[in-house]
Amino acid sequence: MEEVLLWSLYLVCLAKKAKKSRRPRRKWSRKWLLKKREFSHINLLRELRNEPNDWRNYLRMDEETYVELLRLVSPFIVKKDTVMRKAISPHERLSATLRFLATGRSFKDMEFSTAISKPALCKIIPETCQAIYKVLKKYIQVC
Repeated sequence: MEEVLLWSLYLVCLAKKAKKSRRPRRKWSRKWLLKKREFSHINLLRELRNEPNDWRNYLRMDEETYVELLRLVSPFIVKKDTVMRKAISPHERLSATLRFLATGRSFKDMEFSTAISKPALCKIIPETCQAIYKVLKKYIQVC
């Protein structure tokens, strides 16, 4: 009887030790990235509409050209919202891609200015570049 009690106590201690040594779960996303609507570069673009020269400097194109390009590429880059999170809009995707192309900054650096995670940017930017190529390839001449 005493032996059974000792084994039980031993197993309880092992279970508690195993529970303590388990690594904490990783976060789904960093808190500031969840506040994307607040920290996104889209708010800056909204303000830049009042300053056409600044808009042009930021995205390297005027607003009318941007709106036309957005209209053309949107069907290729639009994503659906899920139960887990809202999709990144075509406007955010295109403006982040154009900013990346205009500056050549790293994905990690872009993460802070766009409030879009680095893994998402690694996927978004090539997809958006392909969409831009698709819609503009009739204007591009290759020698």
